[in-house]
Amino acid sequence: MTLHSLPVAIIGGGPVGLAAAAQLVKRGKPFLLFEAASRLGANFLEYGHVRLFSPWRYNMDKAAASLLEKHGAALPDPDHLPLGRDIAAQYLQPLGELPEIKPFVHLGSRVIHVAREGMDKVRTEGRNDRAFEVIVKTGTGAIRKFRARAVLDATGTWQHPNPLVSGGMPDSPDKAIHYGIPDVLGRDRHIYENKRIAVVGSGHSAFNSLLDLVLLQNEAPNTEITWIIRRSNADSLLGGGRADQLPARGALGLRVQQALEQGRMKLITSVLIQSYRAEKDGGVTLQAAQDGTPAVFGPFDAVIANTGARPDFGFLKEIRFAFDPALESVPALAPLIDPNVHSCGTVRPHGELELQQPEKDFYILGAKSYGRAPTFLMATGYEQARSVVAYLAGDLDAARNVELSLPETGVCSSSITIPPKAAIGAGGSCCG
Repeated sequence: MTLHSLPVAIIGGGPVGLAAAAQLVKRGKPFLLFEAASRLGANFLEYGHVRLFSPWRYNMDKAAASLLEKHGAALPDPDHLPLGRDIAAQYLQPLGELPEIKPFVHLGSRVIHVAREGMDKVRTEGRNDRAFEVIVKTGTGAIRKFRARAVLDATGTWQHPNPLVSGGMPDSPDKAIHYGIPDVLGRDRHIYENKRIAVVGSGHSAFNSLLDLVLLQNEAPNTEITWIIRRSNADSLLGGGRADQLPARGALGLRVQQALEQGRMKLITSVLIQSYRAEKDGGVTLQAAQDGTPAVFGPFDAVIANTGARPDFGFLKEIRFAFDPALESVPALAPLIDPNVHSCGTVRPHGELELQQPEKDFYILGAKSYGRAPTFLMATGYEQARSVVAYLAGDLDAARNVELSLPETGVCSSSITIPPKAAIGAGGSCCG
């Protein structure tokens, strides 16, 4: 079997991985898709109760939607806002059942190593003429090897949250520290109602956690909410409000602002968490520096850590890949998405050219291509997949003709101000 007759290996069965599969089907190219979970869309099911702020029109890849329509599937209303579980149940899982895709999907198959066949990363001569070797560990513990002509890493970052403690030191397990977006109003309600809760983080995940806690507070009025952020104020965090071209995204910031104005939560700014201490009652106290001064916050019955996520490169140790030293993003994307510079979530169109790696025919796509930057939208990943697949299929014009229409946030430097009565700055106190 010649190198170019081998399949393209796709790692990750999320939206971008399946978009790449659909694009390969469209071009008649073979592929294999490896998903570590036992079903497609597993990450979305972890926050299945959360309503996305982007409507279906931005959440479905065009090639994937065409495949579904070909088999008579009714597509969702393009203007409807799906829940996380809807993305899995109404889109990813039906797509994975199509006859053009299902035979080539390996569920419960975690990729543990990728290399050029018979070579480590040091050897150069003849490298580009060798197939990739993808080594997979199945749910039964069996090890399997697959050959591929190209590898697309679409594993995302969701499963690798940033630690609660500033500086990146991995946390010690503690039952009071919760990562992800908990189902505050449903499955996890008993953990949070009428309890002292801290939410640490400043992105949309934190907004969703805070707003669910505010709703819980309506029925459980003794629920105490504290919002802890690293920045000196929240002005640039709350988004573009009514100027946002995704109204639901703008509304998140407006609703958090309203909750602050109403005194429904306390805001603590300029905080770097240095450690935490488990309390005898099962709660936790946070040791921190606030504007450089030692501070202690809590005790809290639970801490929701919405601190972002980071990519995992552990299975790529024998692949020649590059990443930005700060963001861990694809290097060419870093100047476009650096949160130290940009607070808006819209980037210029980019595709195969910007995603190229030192290893020929190896690409990092989707949220993982953004590294630790928090502003990724699915539509961005779909265009990445389309462009890369076009290049692999030899259609260089289509690969270079990158078009991406993303909704503007309406803000790159917010003018929203936080009422002083809601904020606890340096020298303030919280929760006793």
